[in-house]
Amino acid sequence: MRFPGAARGLEVRDPLEVIAGAASAEQLERISRVPNEKLLRDIAEVVLVAEPASIFVHTGSPEDREYVRRRALENGEEIPSRHPRHTVHFDGPLDLARDKGNTRILLSAGEREAMVNTLERDKGLAEISQLFRGVMRGREMFISFYIYGPEGSPLSLYGVQVTDSAYVVHSEDILYRSGYRVFLEEPDLEYMLFIHSSGERDEHGWSKNVEKRRIYIDLQGNAVYSVNTQYAGNTVGLKKLALRLAVYKGLREGWLAEHMFIVGMKGPGGRLTYFTGAFPAGCGKTATTMIADTVVGDDLALIREIGGEARAVNPEVGMFGIIDGVNPADDPEVYELLVNPEAEIIFCNVLLTEDGEVWWRGKPTEPRRGLNYAGEWWPGRVDAKGREVPPSHPNARFTVSIRLLEKLDPRIDDPMGVPVSGFIFGGRDPVTLPPLVEAFDWQHGIVTMGAALESERTAAVLGKTGVMELNPFAILDFLPISPGKFTELHFRFARKLTRVPRVFQVNYFLRGRDGGYLAEKRDKIVWLRWMEHRVHGELDAVASPIGYIPLYEDLRALFDEHLGKDFPEHLYEEMFAMRAPLLLAKIERVRSAYEQDPDAPPELFEVLSEQYRRVEELRSRHGDWVSPFKLDRK
Repeated sequence: MRFPGAARGLEVRDPLEVIAGAASAEQLERISRVPNEKLLRDIAEVVLVAEPASIFVHTGSPEDREYVRRRALENGEEIPSRHPRHTVHFDGPLDLARDKGNTRILLSAGEREAMVNTLERDKGLAEISQLFRGVMRGREMFISFYIYGPEGSPLSLYGVQVTDSAYVVHSEDILYRSGYRVFLEEPDLEYMLFIHSSGERDEHGWSKNVEKRRIYIDLQGNAVYSVNTQYAGNTVGLKKLALRLAVYKGLREGWLAEHMFIVGMKGPGGRLTYFTGAFPAGCGKTATTMIADTVVGDDLALIREIGGEARAVNPEVGMFGIIDGVNPADDPEVYELLVNPEAEIIFCNVLLTEDGEVWWRGKPTEPRRGLNYAGEWWPGRVDAKGREVPPSHPNARFTVSIRLLEKLDPRIDDPMGVPVSGFIFGGRDPVTLPPLVEAFDWQHGIVTMGAALESERTAAVLGKTGVMELNPFAILDFLPISPGKFTELHFRFARKLTRVPRVFQVNYFLRGRDGGYLAEKRDKIVWLRWMEHRVHGELDAVASPIGYIPLYEDLRALFDEHLGKDFPEHLYEEMFAMRAPLLLAKIERVRSAYEQDPDAPPELFEVLSEQYRRVEELRSRHGDWVSPFKLDRK
């Protein structure tokens, strides 16, 4: 039972009879065509508990997509702008981000996962059953079906969203491929189930009882429950909620669900080499995606072994991106997409001016009076504590189809995915790591670059700035299992491969002695070009204690070829110097963290110890700060 004790009597009733109590003849006919008895029983249980007034079964047709869009406007979840294809959604001032504290993984009594927010499963389901009782009275319940990946792909998963929010369904219609037809053809299709209600709403249409906001992920039931929230990160089931279920399934079956982009880089002879990349928020993930030659995906990747290769698909066909700071100079392709009046876009928690313009920080125009996430806004408005209210929230978002990108890779719908030649990990480190390093091998990279990924806490995060925070594989917030188990899964996965991807680390945020960034934003293209050449064995490298770094002459040539600029020797030396005390401190921080994780594999500590020894040896020979020109060429 999805709602223990709350759906009494369902076991002796026909699920379609229960659904018929809220569904019209047309909608009942639509759902009755789905031959999956388990799914029908799940939906009937939601109907019994939540008590919707009506039901809409989404077939994925253009007419149904337009109906959902219209309902989002009619019920006030979205507001029209001056452009008919652009709508605006506000979440309310207390519902503007993922709720980490109330997002919990439900586990059986006595089970624990290191670094994961968990709750005993029976307690969680009992609480959810109470919160969902009658929560959809007087409302329309939407049932929609999606494919989490390309149609017909052995890498794809499937999901069903049940919600009283047209905005949630509208978002998923943009972000995912419709799966209704697949459900009609596959009676035993395994599916992820996402059950959501925005709960009671106030006069603005915002979720009212945010203190009762709950996002519970039931690994055993392959389901997610979300209530008293509207923010997409808490509600759009197939986004980061599905990622947790996918990670767990991958753990059981030996494949990877990653918080990674998938991009292609062109090389000599017209070849195209694919990379995946994981970056914590604010570390350059979107910028790296958009500077690549082709884009398969900007956020998520499902990676399986096929024919001895690691092959990746993007489970999505849309982007749910941070819009704050997007501007025509630094982000030209995304900016042009966002101001295209023909593109279907949902803007979230931006400013909607009185004349219908969508405004966010980064637009060249000045903000004008209008509506935002806090209600009415005007220049100089302050809150109850006298603090200035920004016109657009720092976590403001856009939802748009990825198919509108000019750089879209033609293989985005390839059911066999694309072959991955390299994994890239990137963090925000102002003092320790060089801009670019290649791991010695898979195990070395997975430990020292993936499991050990750190990022500097920025001013946007509460607490002391400048503190390095561990974020393994840039997926810590979305792991339903311990980082130790996830690391061991990467070791296990590679053992099935005959062609193992190379592993790279980038750091765009290294500062020089004057406090300024050593690399420019556009330098990313050079780092990517170097990786592409390395994958094909076309460039030598310098062997450092932490991995291979580029030769100066190779970077000088790449900077000249691709950016038309000089790359002075002194800049290379400052960028790629080994800062031994800081490197040792990082290893100690990481080792200390994993000593608290009982699932951390022994190989992790072995690799860290080997790296510590190499750095110590270098320090004993050359001192604390070691020029890359003192290192041996590979």
